[in-house]
Amino acid sequence: MNNDTTIADKIIVALDVSSQSEALALIDKLPDVSFWKVGLELFVSCGPAIIEILKEREKRIFLDLKFHDIPNTVAGACRAAAKYNVDLLTIHSTCGKDALKAAQSALVEGAATDQPTTKLIAITLLTSLNSRQLAFELKIPLELPEYALHMALLAKETGLAGAVCSPQEAEQLRMSCGDDFLLVCPGVRPKWAEGGDQKRSMTPKAAFKAGADYLVIGRPITASDDPVAAFARICEELG
Repeated sequence: MNNDTTIADKIIVALDVSSQSEALALIDKLPDVSFWKVGLELFVSCGPAIIEILKEREKRIFLDLKFHDIPNTVAGACRAAAKYNVDLLTIHSTCGKDALKAAQSALVEGAATDQPTTKLIAITLLTSLNSRQLAFELKIPLELPEYALHMALLAKETGLAGAVCSPQEAEQLRMSCGDDFLLVCPGVRPKWAEGGDQKRSMTPKAAFKAGADYLVIGRPITASDDPVAAFARICEELG
């Protein structure tokens, strides 16, 4: 972790709600949160308006749309997304090298300046999937850690800034991809929170120790009876 950022700055809180009003209620309730994740549900519901709201409040934004398509289409999507000037944007590594290269090039091309602030990061494997599902449902013969590493290296080789991975794979990816490769870890659950649909989870402290740069935490905070206390408790446990 960089010395000029606090623990709170490294926690990305997921705005996994279905409307702008619900999102605004959470943003207002949690003024100490500096980094928010906007995913498919919220973006489909209210579009770029939520990006504008977060920008007005000087918040950092993880636009988690998980692009997955042919090279020409993901390139067009990244070129369009570049104008939002968000901090992080996601694409699936399974698009393949050509699509990853095209997406990265288009993001730079679509940026307003020569030094785009948006970092494109690749999804290695969804944290809702486990080893058994990888083998029997997706018919992928590699062991899960090996597969996640391969997907991360594909992103690194094609010039992407980092990857999204389970904290359980973070240590291996950090060792193989280097300190400059950004690792964003969802599937993070404090011991006192329910696991939900996350199959490969880890506590916040263990995830940072494993090599995560940022943690994505949603329901343990946003679905809590007291989101402010939940966020503060996580920061306190980490600090």
